[in-house]
Amino acid sequence: MVYNTLLRWRTDALHKEQQKIGYSAASAYLTALKKQPELAFLNEVSCVPLQQSLRHQQTAFKNFFEGRARYPVFKKKRNHQSAEFTASAFKYQDGKLYLAKSTEPLAIRWSRALPSAPSTVTVSRDAAGRYFVSCLCEFEPQALPVTLKMIGIDMGLKELFVPSEGEPVANARHTAKYASRLALAQRRLSRKEFGSANRARARQKVARIHARISDCRLDGLHKLSRRLINENQVVCVENLTVKNMIRNPRLSKAIADAGWGELVRQLQYKGAWAGWQVVAIDRWFPSSKRCSGCGFVMDLMPLSVRSWVCPQCKAEHDRDVNAALNIKAAAGWPC
Repeated sequence: MVYNTLLRWRTDALHKEQQKIGYSAASAYLTALKKQPELAFLNEVSCVPLQQSLRHQQTAFKNFFEGRARYPVFKKKRNHQSAEFTASAFKYQDGKLYLAKSTEPLAIRWSRALPSAPSTVTVSRDAAGRYFVSCLCEFEPQALPVTLKMIGIDMGLKELFVPSEGEPVANARHTAKYASRLALAQRRLSRKEFGSANRARARQKVARIHARISDCRLDGLHKLSRRLINENQVVCVENLTVKNMIRNPRLSKAIADAGWGELVRQLQYKGAWAGWQVVAIDRWFPSSKRCSGCGFVMDLMPLSVRSWVCPQCKAEHDRDVNAALNIKAAAGWPC
């Protein structure tokens, strides 16, 4: 509510008066809002999350004016929401978390013990109505045993990825598993009257199914990325432009469900923790059309071709395994 109110005020000032509002002026305007009787409830919560919201908005405007991002947009009530608390607005003691202006600790089911006292706490709510607490802590990553293994992986849809060594990893297709349940929930939602309590409950059921799909996908990707980093000192991947590939209407759902971008993101930060290398190969590198034995490059290689014979060295190739070997070699490591 605070974010949207300040965004409307700053937008009007920019368009009507050509005036850029800074953080100090926005903070003063927020103070004036809190004095209005109809907004007195803003004084019942800590001022820190409200000020953090203004800081995030200031960063969004700075990125816009410097050409790094689009104009800030309004936040929807039913979308993901969060409140950020800095060290002065919470207390962590004996494994319990207290927020400012609250006498009771938050009822939290901890996923793991905190490695140190948090410096920032973010309370968030997703579209399914679930609340989460994220704690920013400093810690020393666990050292992994040194290994000389390197691997290249070729990502796909039938198989999530095919490694240069070992067995292909199947694509779990989480969306397909829940497709019938999701379709039923969406049909029931479409029959509910707009603005009714029944529609709100039906909408939350749909959101919970989407959340379940997302949780399953993330859990599987975390396990795969951890295994790859634990077993290999160098991981070579393709630098895919997933955002552009999703524009293909026939493959968009399958590509989004596979989670290629998320897998690469996890590999990169987990590799950085361990001090390992995650090498991204240029997206235009002909990994599928190039013979991993002699280097001959085919002119055409339709997606329907799953295996082929090199016309130069007569080597027989599985399309995906050959691509994984080429990705590994392109990073400077022998196949």
